[in-house]
Formats: sequence, structure tokens, C-alpha cells
Amino acid sequence: MGFFIPDKRFRRITEIDCEYLRQKDIKGLILDVDNTLSTHHSQTPLEGLDEWLDEMKKNGIKLIILSNSKKERVTPFANKLGLDFISLGLKPLPFGLIRAKRRLGLKAKNTAMVGDQIFTDIIGANSCGLNTILLEPIKFEDGKSFKIRRRLEKRFIAKYERKAANER
Repeated sequence: MGFFIPDKRFRRITEIDCEYLRQKDIKGLILDVDNTLSTHHSQTPLEGLDEWLDEMKKNGIKLIILSNSKKERVTPFANKLGLDFISLGLKPLPFGLIRAKRRLGLKAKNTAMVGDQIFTDIIGANSCGLNTILLEPIKFEDGKSFKIRRRLEKRFIAKYERKAANER
């Protein structure tokens, strides 16, 4: 069950602050794209993302995008943000996550995966020993497979919420 539970949950990526990262000794973030940095398949960054990225960089947090999307989708978006990226990451398989961690030049304990899906981002990162941060999707997808996955995720989100409440 632990592979399905994130270490931390935020509503939006812009709520992750440097103080939280310092407390957890996180020095680098692997960032999902769709429903994390922008809406699904959009080239428009989330409002406030540019300022958040500047703050992270100013504080020495290393950043890389890891997406399951094709290079044609990720390249223009990553270039717009000025970030390195890996496309076709094959999450939840560990290959892309390990490559991203190596590019950041960090140990797993100092790296966190930030994404909106338990069955790709969280499971993959937990299997690699990375810290995990789950975000609420910016916009819920319409596809049937997404609806099924989101419904299944509710159970694990509820378990995270109970765990977080007990730690307060």
C-alpha cells in the first residue's frame, strides 16, 4: 500500500515552498507536465508558474521535466520554461525517473517527483526511493481511463489524508 501514498500533497505546484523543501532536504524536483505545470496537452503554463520557477532556481533547487508525452509535446513547453526535459518517461517504470535523477546529479533522498497521478508519478517515484509530492489535477480529464484512475485514486488520497492528520 505504501507505493500508492505520496509523502506530501499540495493543491498546486506554486504552493510548494523552499522552506518545505529545506526541511525535507530536497535539492531537486522532477516535474510532470500535464495537469501539473499546465492543463492536459496545453502549451500555456499554470498562472504563477514562471515566478515559482524563478524562486526555486534562486534558492538552488534543481529542476527537470519528466513526461510520458512525446517529444513534440514536451519540447516547446520545456523550452518556454527554460527547463531540461525527458519525454516518453514511461512512468511508473523506473527508467525515466532514474535518468532524471542522474541528470540532476542528486541522490534519491534529495530528489522529489511532483505530479498529479498516483498510478504513474507516485508509484514510479516511490519504487525508486524518491520523495513524492502529489498535486490536485489542474483540470480533470474527460477520457474514460482517466475517470477510472481518478476514482481509484480517491482511496489512496483518503489514506494519505488520515496519515497526515495523525502526524499533526
